[in-house]
Amino acid sequence: MPLTPWVVKGELRVRTYREDSCVVVEIADNGPGILPEIQPHIFEPFFTTKGVGEGTGLGLDTVQRIVKKHRGNIQVTSKPGDTRFQVRLPLAEPLT
Repeated sequence: MPLTPWVVKGELRVRTYREDSCVVVEIADNGPGILPEIQPHIFEPFFTTKGVGEGTGLGLDTVQRIVKKHRGNIQVTSKPGDTRFQVRLPLAEPLT
């Protein structure tokens, strides 16, 4: 019996732009989105929606700590078909 391929035509977009005194790196996709009741918890250490043994729940916590160490912030907006993570980092002061 031939296998039927499972084809998902997802899209991942990466965009950078300047906003005031910051650079913004935006990563977006057109997937199913992050449920509203989960969104407040995604940056918490050890929070995961995966089964036991499939994830530690440290990925976004680690990202947030790195971004904060560089005096930036990370935000997420999500709805079905449009999830966006935006990382804002301050621009370096020019050397004088």
